[in-house]
Order: sequence, then C-alpha cells, then structure tokens
Amino acid sequence: MVGMPRAWLGAHPTRWRLAVPVVAAAAGVMFSMSFQAARGTDLRSDRGLPALITATNRQVADKAERVRALQSSIDALTASAAPGDATVADLSARIEALGPSVGTRAVHGPALTVSLDDAKRGSSPLPAGVSVDDVVVHQQDVQAVVNALWRAGAEAMMIQDQRVVATSAVRCVGNTLILQGRVYPPPYVVTAIGDPVALRAALDADGQVAIYRQWVEAVGLGYEVTTSADVQVPAFSGSVLLEHSTVRP
Repeated sequence: MVGMPRAWLGAHPTRWRLAVPVVAAAAGVMFSMSFQAARGTDLRSDRGLPALITATNRQVADKAERVRALQSSIDALTASAAPGDATVADLSARIEALGPSVGTRAVHGPALTVSLDDAKRGSSPLPAGVSVDDVVVHQQDVQAVVNALWRAGAEAMMIQDQRVVATSAVRCVGNTLILQGRVYPPPYVVTAIGDPVALRAALDADGQVAIYRQWVEAVGLGYEVTTSADVQVPAFSGSVLLEHSTVRP
C-alpha cells in the first residue's frame, strides 16, 4: 500500500491539524453547490438527451412553420397593395422572379437523390487498419456531394426535408448532422433538382466523392443514387441575408 510520506507528516504536524478543518469546510461548500445545481437530479446523466433533441427539433419545426405562415401573410398583403402602387408591383415581380433561385419559393422538377449512410457492420470486427471514424459518414462527405451537385448546375437542393441555399451550413457532430437548427441521424439524403444526367456525371467526376466511394467498397459505407421524374422542394424558411463573410487568399 502506498501511504503519505512519513517525512511530511512528521515535519509539519501543526500544518496538518490546521489543514483538516479547511479541507472539510471546502468539501462542504462543494457538496452544497452540487446540491443546489442538481436539485435532486443526476448531473452526469444524459439519458434525457434523445428526448431533448426530439423536443428541440419539434420546436424548430414549429417556428419554421410559423415563419412560413407569416411570410404567406406578408405576400398576401403585398399582393393586395401591388395593383395600386407601381413601385410595390415592380418589386413584387422581381422578388417572384428571383424566388426559385434564391430559395424563397418552392419548386419542383426532375431530380437526382443521393443517400449517404454509415456502414452496417453489426458485431463484426473492423478490418486491419480501419478505425471507427472510417465507417461513418462525415461532414466533408456530405459537403462533397452538395458541392458537386451545385457545380453541375442544380437549380434547387434540399438535405433531408429542408431546402438549402447559398448560406446554408452543413455541419456534423458525432454521427449526427445539424442543419439550420435541427438534428438528423444518418442516412443523409441530398436531393437536387436539375438535369439528372449532368448531376450524375458531376458526382462520377468529383475527386472527393470518388474517395468516399472507395471507402464504400472497402468498409461498406452507404451510397445510393436515384433519379425521379418530379420532386417538390420546399421554400427556405430562414433568412437569405449574408451576415458574415471572409475572403479566401
């Protein structure tokens, strides 16, 4: 058994006796602070995290729906004022024309859909040289698909059930995707409206997507590309104003 060095105990008996009540008092303060913070709950427990994520997603969806309703009211009021005001009518026409490309109007048309998923390995051991990080979809994988589709001339895009625009940020935390305040587990589904042949060719030619497809073959990551004759992409419900930007060297 490893104990306190005898030399220290023998050399400073007075200091030790004085230190005991100080340590006890500090411990009492810490216990009191912990009790006040916990209020009878387990501070270390994260069992409520899935429910919290679900509730937050529901709140964000409700607020987005509220924004859409308010936008509809604004559009109706603007339309009623437009016939009697040439300036309002001109601005309304310009907004309507730009809406589909900016993302503020719902659009539909032929589309290509890409689904990315974690590898389904069950309890089987990982191959030699492969880590846990190699069998899950990462932010750069989703971003590579999104960038390739934009470059191919995608007219509109959505990830999962949300419209994405030029200012949308694709972020992954752990094995979940955070998009515009909502959290999604895999698989991650990216849908782009445009020429399906051109969109698929862009994916096949993209270097980053090619690397992901190599890992699909190596460890079983999910990668599926499908086309549809007509898909509805909803309007973007957030702000399209650019608030921050940096110039890349």
